[in-house]
Amino acid sequence: MSVQTRPNSGLFNKLRTGLVRNTTLAVLIAGGVFAVSATASAADVIKWRLQSHFPTSSSSYKDSVERLQKVVAERTDGRLQIEIFPAGTLFKANETFNAVSRGVIQMGTISPGYVQDKLTLAGIASGLPFAFREVWETAYFHTQLGFEDMLRKEAAKYNVYYSTDKVYPTEMVVKKPINSWEDFKGLKIRSSGILQRFLTDAGASGVYLPGTEVYSALASGVVDGAHWGASQGAKSTGLYEVAKYHVKPPLNIAGTDAFIINQKALDKLPDDVRTILVQALDEQFWLRTNEYLYKEQITLAKAQKEDGVKVIVLPEDVQQRLTDSAQKLWDTEAERSPEAKDAVERLRKFLGELGYL
Repeated sequence: MSVQTRPNSGLFNKLRTGLVRNTTLAVLIAGGVFAVSATASAADVIKWRLQSHFPTSSSSYKDSVERLQKVVAERTDGRLQIEIFPAGTLFKANETFNAVSRGVIQMGTISPGYVQDKLTLAGIASGLPFAFREVWETAYFHTQLGFEDMLRKEAAKYNVYYSTDKVYPTEMVVKKPINSWEDFKGLKIRSSGILQRFLTDAGASGVYLPGTEVYSALASGVVDGAHWGASQGAKSTGLYEVAKYHVKPPLNIAGTDAFIINQKALDKLPDDVRTILVQALDEQFWLRTNEYLYKEQITLAKAQKEDGVKVIVLPEDVQQRLTDSAQKLWDTEAERSPEAKDAVERLRKFLGELGYL
């Protein structure tokens, strides 16, 4: 006859009650820890404001600014949140640098052309005409030959950290092929800024027109050619409908967009958050440069197929004349400061090594 043993019911109940109490206590403690942790996380969130010079309609607003916003939020687990404002929301484009410098906002995006009164290297950053012929050359000049560091050093005088977003080409479209110097120097070309001055000095006629008038001016024959970025700009604005020749090499290749950060705000960030932000900006330079170049290639291929666009290369004698004319503008920029002189000397040496000078 087997004997069945039963647990002591009193002892069992005591153990069970103790287990429940301990479990409940553990849950409460854990919940308290989670609650404290959640409160601490909320308290540790850093919120910045960024004023961009891109309107929301610009592809760079999404591809550059919104991308960085998302990457930084993800990699910092939400500890750094950047609120972005499109062009003109808080300040005019040419006021953003001062706002960041004074710490009114923590970040911004600008074109270096907006700050030529402050940064003597801004003209070079905007793109000296007929210097580089390939995008990689400009990227190398910025990152390997020290130009980006020079820009950051000069911007630091204004309590600003400077980071170029990308480098990309400016290329023009024309209504007739260019087979000789005579063909080129008779052109009326819609342009702006330093490139307008360059084209006029070189022998063509640089004509400024607002973007809204470029298509009609080409269609009616007011101008013979124009530049609006490169292939992406020409395609999106319909210029290929009335100008079937896409001209290479570029008029310039430059880092005409940049992120700027208030240096004191950057220094106040926790070390790991600051490292993530700076690394994200450095990474973005390469990613956006390559992405933009990729989109240029596929857009131009699409324009050739769909719009009958033909790619033409300027004759060597025309390229040489343009280079000679461009160097006068290089010399003018070099006179702005010892730093600008150094940058132009580095540029000339590099182009000489590449066989362009």
